[in-house]
Amino acid sequence: MASILAVDDSPSMRQLVSMTLRKAGHDVHSAEDGTDALSFAKEHGVDVVLTDVHMPKMDGITLTAELRRLPSYRFTPILVLTTESAQEMKMRGKDAGATGWIVKPFDAEALLRILDRVLEPKRN
Repeated sequence: MASILAVDDSPSMRQLVSMTLRKAGHDVHSAEDGTDALSFAKEHGVDVVLTDVHMPKMDGITLTAELRRLPSYRFTPILVLTTESAQEMKMRGKDAGATGWIVKPFDAEALLRILDRVLEPKRN
């Protein structure tokens, strides 16, 4: 079981992601924007961060860069889960420190496989 922070400004998307992850046995925390997520992350450690890109207050690319500045999140997997599929945006995410990029709508099984892949090094 992993502790996962799911960040999305859409309540229905947060609910869908949380339900999918909880059903797979993960402990899920959620935040509605990057500012709330960063505050949560500074107080609590998580194993993985899943973030949208386009959000009010602080977008997911900025959140990724801010998390990477924190020593405790330097190696934490950060997956971007977004409708954004432009190569330029993906490169911005990678440059900010994103581990992976998943385009919405997502397939629950694919999301869980990707999570297993990024969590594997922590299990060993």
